Amino acid sequence: MIIQDSLTLDASGLKLTRDGFLVGEARVSRAGNVQQYLGRELGLTGDDAGKSFGVYRDPEVVFDTASMMSLAGRPVTRNHPKESVTAANWKDLAVGQVGGVIRRDGEHVVAPMAIMDAEAAQEVVNGARCLSAGYTVDVVPGEGTAEDGTPYQFKQAGQLRFNHVAYLPDNNPRAGNTRIGDDDRIGDRGNPGAHQKPLNHGDRRMTLKTIIVDGLPVETTDAGEAAINLLRGKLADAGAVLQTANTTHAAALATKDAELAAKDAEIDDLRTKVIDGPALDALAAERSSVVTKAKALDPKVVTDGKSNAEIKRAVLGDAAKDKPDAYVDAAFDFKTAGVKTPDPLRSTITDSAPNGGVTIASIRDAARVAGRMN
Repeated sequence: MIIQDSLTLDASGLKLTRDGFLVGEARVSRAGNVQQYLGRELGLTGDDAGKSFGVYRDPEVVFDTASMMSLAGRPVTRNHPKESVTAANWKDLAVGQVGGVIRRDGEHVVAPMAIMDAEAAQEVVNGARCLSAGYTVDVVPGEGTAEDGTPYQFKQAGQLRFNHVAYLPDNNPRAGNTRIGDDDRIGDRGNPGAHQKPLNHGDRRMTLKTIIVDGLPVETTDAGEAAINLLRGKLADAGAVLQTANTTHAAALATKDAELAAKDAEIDDLRTKVIDGPALDALAAERSSVVTKAKALDPKVVTDGKSNAEIKRAVLGDAAKDKPDAYVDAAFDFKTAGVKTPDPLRSTITDSAPNGGVTIASIRDAARVAGRMN
C-alpha cells in the first residue's frame, strides 16, 4: 500500500548555501502513531468500505535497518506526484534529494535533505514547512492500542520502502498526521489539514480517489477511474467472446472425434471381413474335407447352407449334444480318421471326363501345341 506520512520541517536547521541550495536535517518519518484510512483504501468491500480504520505504524517496521536505508538518495518533490518517482520522470518531478546518513531520533527517522531548485527553496524559506514521505508497505489486520492510547484495527508490516519525500506548500497538517487517497474528509473536525487536498505539480491540479481493482486499492482521478472501467468492460467482453469461441471449438472437436471413431470402427469391421488368397484356399480345403468326411459317415447328411460345426454335430448326432465345439471337433476327427479326402483338382480333371469335360490328356495336348507355337 502507498503511504504518505506528513511532518513539519524544523526551520531552525535550514541553511542556504552560496549556490542557492537549501540544506538541513529533516524528520521525514514517524513511528508509534495511528493513521486513519477508509476501508476501501485497505481493500475492504461492502459496509466496511466507507468506514474509518486506524493503522498503527509499528516501530519494528519503521526503524528496520533496510527500511530506513531505503530513504537514502530518494528525490525531494513539490507535493506528492500522481505516480511514483522513477528514472523516467525524475527530471520533471525532483527538486532536491535526501542524503545518505539516515538515523533514528526518538520516534522519528531523520535524514539530511537538500532542495536544489531555486523556486522550491525560496518557497520553503517563505513558510512551506510540511514534509510528507511517500513509501510502500504492507498493511495487515491487527487490533491494539498505540502508546498515546489511540486504538487501531490494522498495522504496518513487512518491508517499508521509501520512494520520495515531498514538501507540501498548500497543506499544513499537524505533525505526525498522514492522509492520502480520496475526497472523504476523515479527521476534518478540528483538523482541516488532516485530510487530502488536491495535489499540485506546476500547473497541474487534481484530486485523487481510491478504487478497488482486482481486490487491490488503486489511487487515480475521475478520468482514470472512467478509463479503468472502460477497460474492465472491454476485458469482460473479450472474456465472453473467448469463452464462446472455446465452447464452439470444443464442440466441433467432439463431433469430429466421434466421426473419426465411427470411421475407425467401420474400417476395423471391414478388415475382419476381408479374406486374402491363402486364407481363402485354406477355408475351401477345410470345407471340402468336412463335407467329404461327413458324406462318408452319413451320405444323407444335408450340408448346403450349414456351417462346418453344424455339419459335424449333424453327423455325430446325440453324441455331440450339449458338448463344446472342441469336443465336437475331436470326436469328428476321430470318427473320420480313416476317410480319405479327394484332391479337388483331381476330382475336377479326370482321365475320362464325360459330357465334354476337361481331361488330363487334353491338357497334355494343349501344352504340346503351346510349346511348338513358342
